[in-house]
Amino acid sequence: MVISPAARPAQGLALVPALLSFVRFAHTVFALPFALAGAFLARMEVPAISLMGWILLAMAGARSLAMALNRLIDAEIDARNPRTAMRELPSGRLTRTQVAWFCAASLAALILAVSQLPRITWYLCAVPVVLFVLYPYAKRVTWACHLLLGITIGIAPVGGWLAVTGEFAVAPLLLWCAVATWIAGFDVIYALLDEDFDRAQGVQSMPARFGRVGALRITRGLHVATSAFLVATGIAVGAGAIYYVGVAVCAVVLIYENIAVADGSPDRIKAAFGVANGVLAVAFFAFVLAEVAFS
Repeated sequence: MVISPAARPAQGLALVPALLSFVRFAHTVFALPFALAGAFLARMEVPAISLMGWILLAMAGARSLAMALNRLIDAEIDARNPRTAMRELPSGRLTRTQVAWFCAASLAALILAVSQLPRITWYLCAVPVVLFVLYPYAKRVTWACHLLLGITIGIAPVGGWLAVTGEFAVAPLLLWCAVATWIAGFDVIYALLDEDFDRAQGVQSMPARFGRVGALRITRGLHVATSAFLVATGIAVGAGAIYYVGVAVCAVVLIYENIAVADGSPDRIKAAFGVANGVLAVAFFAFVLAEVAFS
């Protein structure tokens, strides 16, 4: 990777904003609400504050590790893509060594957190870490990489559930499927921004393989599945009316998102990715919290 002579790696306090931008900290809003929803639905109550603290630390560590590994492994591809060439690694704002240390710190935070959670989380914490490594390479070999991303991020509510109960159940697995299909669907939408680049460079994606129209049809199917899995999750936990109102709100957001990006406009795609999906995640958690509070 060639670093521009004008580029200088961030040092000292300047590392903080550089790293927050590097891992897209704001995008934590996608997975975290579902991890918390899994924890709340586990016993249909608000977990103890101390337990919530460890869950939050585990999520922060896992999410930061996932994004850092993705950016580190994809640095050469990002450097060739005009849309991503100014990211922290390709531009030289961060070095590979700095990112490697950040990965180590994120992994340490995850390990510390699961050491305070039920034993099963310790045994299983390697599963998401392996998925974090596999996903960046998947886009080099298969257009189904979006599904692997969904499976990887979708594991969050299972983690929240296990942190509370220490046991598997049908409900968190259904919620995993809901988040997986939702994430995979909007990742396909986001990949529309790089359709031409991916096709030219041999990067695998659904838009590059099936074109915009075909990819968006797949997204719509995935998001229909998301709504169905959310309903099934509610049935599995015995949720009440408030929960299903939340599911209806999520379905409306998904419908809006799919309509908004139908013309392939980059501005609409970015808005749908950053705003609509954030609204969906926060709204779902808000209705889960209300369901728990008033049930």
